[in-house]
Amino acid sequence: MLKIGDTIILESRNEKEVHEYRSKVTEIFADRIHIDYPVNKKTGKTVYLMNGMQFKASFVGKDESLYLFDTEVTGKVREPIPMIVLSYPGEEKLVRIQRRQYVRVEAAVDIAIHPLNSEFLPFATITTDISAGGAAIVLPERATTLLSGTVVEAWIVLHMKSGDYHYIKVPSKIIRVFQVEGSYVYKASLQFLTMEPKERVLLIRYSFERQLELRKKEEGIRE
Repeated sequence: MLKIGDTIILESRNEKEVHEYRSKVTEIFADRIHIDYPVNKKTGKTVYLMNGMQFKASFVGKDESLYLFDTEVTGKVREPIPMIVLSYPGEEKLVRIQRRQYVRVEAAVDIAIHPLNSEFLPFATITTDISAGGAAIVLPERATTLLSGTVVEAWIVLHMKSGDYHYIKVPSKIIRVFQVEGSYVYKASLQFLTMEPKERVLLIRYSFERQLELRKKEEGIRE
């Protein structure tokens, strides 16, 4: 499960904004873990956490599932290097989100597709649905000859409910190319490959925000 060297993302939230910090696990004990001094994801600067600060922590396991847990800063140690001490609930209390559990939602997200080896010209388009595991995209006419199995680089722009924009670059595989029944539109389904934990968390959060937004619209229509 969690192992030394894993990247861990700490998230704190107040009424106005979300703060995210990135660190690495340096030591693991039954009820606590030690991490490097974390870096603020937005500013790139090292942050100094105070005892008692609480966070939502996440990491991606060897099985590619996302694991979540609540944690609190309980202290600091200086040997062999300066580290932060976080509470750790143990493996049995981690919340696991598997790939197949990723919520797929309808969403028109801006995305650009780039080749890895000049197989085609880059193009910009939109998604028709997206999740933390993949997306479906509309193909421009010149890209309808893309082959299944091709690995590409996807650049995704996420506009969060908070107003923040996040830019994600992730290697992806073309799973299939197909024509939408009854139209001239072609689509491709993508599988996201290796991804940083913080990016996976962003996509999960975006998907849930979008799901809530769609649900509110449906309830408004029924009323």
